[in-house]
Amino acid sequence: MFNTETIFRVHKNKNYTTMCNFHFDDRRLSLKAVGLHSFILSKPDDWKIIIQNIIPQHLESLISKLKEMGVKMENVGDSIIVYGDNKNFNAVDIRTQVYPGFATDLQQPLTALLTQANGQSQVIETIYPERFRHCEQLNKMGANIELDESMCFINGKTPLKGAKVEATDLRCGAALLIAGLIADGITEISNVYHIDRGYANIDQKLITLGAVIRRIKVND
Repeated sequence: MFNTETIFRVHKNKNYTTMCNFHFDDRRLSLKAVGLHSFILSKPDDWKIIIQNIIPQHLESLISKLKEMGVKMENVGDSIIVYGDNKNFNAVDIRTQVYPGFATDLQQPLTALLTQANGQSQVIETIYPERFRHCEQLNKMGANIELDESMCFINGKTPLKGAKVEATDLRCGAALLIAGLIADGITEISNVYHIDRGYANIDQKLITLGAVIRRIKVND
């Protein structure tokens, strides 16, 4: 008798809606769920996403880094509008810090985005120095990431390809979902319970934006 496991099967999709409103029912969740910003890489050039019901001031460090990378976005009240008319991203350096600095929870998802930036980016982790297990998984997909104790160097831009990868923790799973949306081919992510623990129905939320994600059961 086989044991079964739930995995995410993620496909790159080129046929997205060109505009989408995304609403958070609970503002306290916005810091976690804002990892959706990296969905920009797999969208066409004439789209925009409106992320509603957030507190932009709480995301200032993230917004600042995204703008430094060249992502076009603006704050309008309790919303952020992200525009998809630039995919020529700049490499940036990140150092995680306690609030109001750059949140450690965001460095792993942002690493997936930085694989598509031109040049070498550096991430220094000052809160949880061991929080780099996602890098090995991203390298399986074609990323060029070097580890050095409590920091990593992301050498880009590198094309990503679908692979079988493992969500070793919650933020790693978010990074792999983002990478799977960028990558050519099919990405299979195991240990999705890590993702579900912190990102409720993340697959359905991404599907509303046009992502192709299937939650399937497979034999171990």
